[in-house]
Amino acid sequence: MTRLLCTLLVSLLAFQVSAQSFTASIDRTRLSASETFELTLESDDATQFGKPDLSPLETLFEMLGSRQVNRLTSLNGESRAITRWIITLQPKQSGYVIVPPLSLGELQTLPLTLHVQEANADNAASKLAPVFIDASLDQPSVYVQAQSVLTLHIYHSVSLYDDSSLSPLEMPDARIEQLGEPRTYEKDINGIRHGVIELRYAIFPQRSGELIIPAQAFSATLVDSASRKDVQPFGQRPGKVARVKSPEIPLTVKAKPAGYPADASWLPARTLSLTEVWSPQPDGAKVGDSLTRSLMLKADGLSSAQLNPLPATAVKGLRRYPDQPQLANQISDSGVIGSREEREALVPNRSGQLELPAVDIIWWNTVEDRLERTSLPPRSLEILPVPRLESAPAPSEMPSPMWVQGPPLWPWQLSSGILTITTLLGFGLWWHARRQPAIARASQTGPSPRSLLDDLKRACLANDSQATRHALDAWARQQPETLAEMAARFVPLSDALDGLNGALYSETGQHWQGEDLWLAIRTLPSNQAGTTTATAQETSPLPPLYPR
Repeated sequence: MTRLLCTLLVSLLAFQVSAQSFTASIDRTRLSASETFELTLESDDATQFGKPDLSPLETLFEMLGSRQVNRLTSLNGESRAITRWIITLQPKQSGYVIVPPLSLGELQTLPLTLHVQEANADNAASKLAPVFIDASLDQPSVYVQAQSVLTLHIYHSVSLYDDSSLSPLEMPDARIEQLGEPRTYEKDINGIRHGVIELRYAIFPQRSGELIIPAQAFSATLVDSASRKDVQPFGQRPGKVARVKSPEIPLTVKAKPAGYPADASWLPARTLSLTEVWSPQPDGAKVGDSLTRSLMLKADGLSSAQLNPLPATAVKGLRRYPDQPQLANQISDSGVIGSREEREALVPNRSGQLELPAVDIIWWNTVEDRLERTSLPPRSLEILPVPRLESAPAPSEMPSPMWVQGPPLWPWQLSSGILTITTLLGFGLWWHARRQPAIARASQTGPSPRSLLDDLKRACLANDSQATRHALDAWARQQPETLAEMAARFVPLSDALDGLNGALYSETGQHWQGEDLWLAIRTLPSNQAGTTTATAQETSPLPPLYPR
């Protein structure tokens, strides 16, 4: 018993240790050699009271400052303490630098990769100003409607009040999207440490030709260190107001290439991918099963608004119920990554092999400057039959008759004559019983056709698709025909059943209206065998109160 308790205690401690985490992240993956970045270490282990070992950073980075933040969060009713250490670092070398793993007790972070570029030689005259601004484009020329990334750097060697403002970037011949929130960090320029405010914009030109990126104006009040102690909370702030403008930048916009197909949508992107997901997997699907097909189109360098709808799945034997497309934009170092997801419910209405065509997307690769084609290969679906749901074969699919010598016809003629006599005799007895006084009927063992029809009527008029499906199956089990046979000879009932199936297999079921289905049931004509309609079933089964 003692050994068992020790084993359980060790297992519990091991589980608690594995549940703790110690992670590392950086605010940027690409920077200049003279710039700084922030390394964030996060731990949720409440048993650790020390600090992370930062000694592995000393050989590759210069540590300019650090701070600790403690937070208490609640997840699933459980409180959890989180500790963060935020360290400001400056690389000592350029190239690809690895942030080494750091330890906190027995926990350790994963290594991170940082791309440090060589520092550019800036204009010495502009560095003398306490505030100046730079603007640059990631490429001097782009195709029409393709993405160009504009980066603004606002440098200040003195402190600024929080009243700074930047004029909005407005261009009538281009669509503009801001890439995330402004970033702030520090940079060493000519031995002087500057604060940097970085803003990035994605520009999508809408016409070809020469496009001028307008200058942006930045204004802020410089903090006067000599009079900082005399600042009033709500009074005028002392200090000089600095106003600077970014330079105007020309951008060459190229027209759509002449070799691009005229019938294809113009999609200039860095990369483009098309993926397909099924839920559930279509292997082994049966007639009437609902298969959800999801197509995801993702393009690096295009916003989601520029992605056109994907081709619809138009296949004979599959009923299609599409959902609303899901559009999303993701911000990356290269700009905008737009995605478009289209989901559709596919319901097979016949067995056999169904061929789904290939999905082709034509686009222009702006990196390789060439035409590209991204495709999903054609897919074959093998649909298994369900005997109780399979309808009768179409006339074109029925085998051709073969004339053979059969047995003599007199037995069939004799049986038909006997059946006719008994039918007439039964009709006469029924007519005689109809004129008799009302008598008490024996109690039925199951629901009567009238009650089943009333249940179906209430479910249809209540617009409840699930209840209507159950009531319809119960009513159909007492009919001489199947639903497939009734729908095959009465078109309004077939259309109403299609609407009910669409409501059951899609997210629009709450908007289904059952009045058409009830009207089709009421007006269902009798078959050739002389069966009664739903309207006849609706009459009262009780004998007349005053018989003749």
